[in-house]
Amino acid sequence: MTTTQPKRQPIPFGKYLLLDRINIGGMAEVWRGKMFGAGGFERLVAIKRILPNIAEDDEFISMFIDEAKISVQLNHANVAQIYELGQISNSYFIAMEYIPGKDMRAIFDRCRKKGEPAPVPLVAFVVAKMCEGLDYAHRKKDNLGRDLNIVHRDISPQNVLISFEGEVKVIDFGIAKAAGKATKTQAGILKGKFGYMSPEQIRGMPLDRRSDIFAIGVCLYEMLTGERLFVGDSDFSVLEKVRKAEVPPPSTYNRRIP
Repeated sequence: MTTTQPKRQPIPFGKYLLLDRINIGGMAEVWRGKMFGAGGFERLVAIKRILPNIAEDDEFISMFIDEAKISVQLNHANVAQIYELGQISNSYFIAMEYIPGKDMRAIFDRCRKKGEPAPVPLVAFVVAKMCEGLDYAHRKKDNLGRDLNIVHRDISPQNVLISFEGEVKVIDFGIAKAAGKATKTQAGILKGKFGYMSPEQIRGMPLDRRSDIFAIGVCLYEMLTGERLFVGDSDFSVLEKVRKAEVPPPSTYNRRIP
């Protein structure tokens, strides 16, 4: 006799219902939720909320609010749309577009399991769409026509979603450095994922859009070859490899690459 798992009850959260948790990181968790409106209107959303242990950290709270303020100004087919920044009791949250699909890391892992890299035209399409979304963010101006100087700073396969409909969305401008940002990244703290950082980012130098372009290049390389590019036994050896930025031709791993 098989026992069925009891179905999780949705959790009321302001005007939303939290259905199930999709993801949890060191600082925030993401839920699939539902919002309701007049006349039986319903919409699936993703709700990103700060974990209770971080909710007391003022610097992180301002970073979280920065993310929402930056992202809400971005309205592009290849950037995940933010609907609302809210606070319920003591908990800040962002409600955003829910994208049913997989992230690029899951696709990379699936290809590795199968023992062959993703098809070249597919990778080229996904990366071209990433570039469109990021180019839009990089050029974004405020209402007075001043450059916002947005740099994502954390482009990595986990932050690119590919929907089952074939849409490509860049997510998580959480540590983006924009003009008019409340939190200043503390010196010596590397934010972002080491294997996707640009040499200037690991050196703690000032960053511009080129740093994101470097990270897109790393994603492109890895998706085409099915191999990690900057990988090592420790964070230090990874940082050392990024600093040298030595890149063997991708065709060494995948003969199909022209």
